[in-house]
Amino acid sequence: MAMMTSDSDFQVAELPMTEGVEVDPADVVAADAAALAFAARQGGSVRESAGDEVGRALVVVVDDKVAHGDIENPLGPLVGELLEEAGFHVDATILVPGDEVEIRNALNTAVIGGVDLVVSVGGVGVGARDVAPEATEPLLDRRLRGIEEAVRSSGLAAGATDGGLSRGLAGISGQTLVVNIADSRAAVRDGMATVAPLAKHVISNIRDF
Repeated sequence: MAMMTSDSDFQVAELPMTEGVEVDPADVVAADAAALAFAARQGGSVRESAGDEVGRALVVVVDDKVAHGDIENPLGPLVGELLEEAGFHVDATILVPGDEVEIRNALNTAVIGGVDLVVSVGGVGVGARDVAPEATEPLLDRRLRGIEEAVRSSGLAAGATDGGLSRGLAGISGQTLVVNIADSRAAVRDGMATVAPLAKHVISNIRDF
């Protein structure tokens, strides 16, 4: 059963397991370094100016132990903070096990809720419970293979092996951008540095459509 932390946009219960989980400043510094490196390669800036909100986002953490409350959820807060630094308002973090139906329902929550971006973390490897891509694909109206390959390429370049070997998908469902990333800290830091500027471009185009 999916579990969620939220703001007022979603009527859900708070998750005790995420309370007191602090983002390691070193992770944010590393993410900023990755973002600057990505911006240098692209010849542009990754961050929005203060006060410029890009849109609404939702985070889906795919992990059996986290979803069942066996361990804390360190990556959800990290992804949330990186999204907020990129200019997004994070509506909620949903915790789900590695179950295809549960993952698809969580992603649907984001699409139906009208968020601009949903990032799922985990479930993109080759294990029996790594079914995030299978859960995601039926929801996508259009695949964005450029984002998928950018995340994998940057992951390999940064030494995040799971990010480089990820089977994660990216695409548009309705007017929501959906992206799967791997669940190591290195993969999250580098993946978010790569996804954020590309997401802004995609979201801008969706709105103009």
